[in-house]
Amino acid sequence: MPENGDGPVAALSLTSSTVDAITVIRVDGVLDATTREQFADYLSMAGSDLILDLAGVTFMDSRALGLIVHHWQTSLAAGAKFALIGVEYSKSKVMWITGLAQRLPLYDTLDDALAAIG
Repeated sequence: MPENGDGPVAALSLTSSTVDAITVIRVDGVLDATTREQFADYLSMAGSDLILDLAGVTFMDSRALGLIVHHWQTSLAAGAKFALIGVEYSKSKVMWITGLAQRLPLYDTLDDALAAIG
């Protein structure tokens, strides 16, 4: 907790690995205006085939969803593989409010995503 009384600083942890030649990025923490640039920079370094593991997301706002949608659309246009796993309604309500949960490639587990897009 900062000493100036401003409250806790939003934290975002991003880690990546490669499974079957597909980059898997694990996202832990808050995806909002305070972490948008960090998230965007990390996504820009990812390969064209990508799975985003959002199981560790504690909150997502529309800006973060916009980045995800942009990356998804870019992947589609390039014929690349793209999937989201571990998405929880309570932490990513914006996906359902916007109707994107019905359009984005959502899977429960990494194995499910790999079987579908691999």
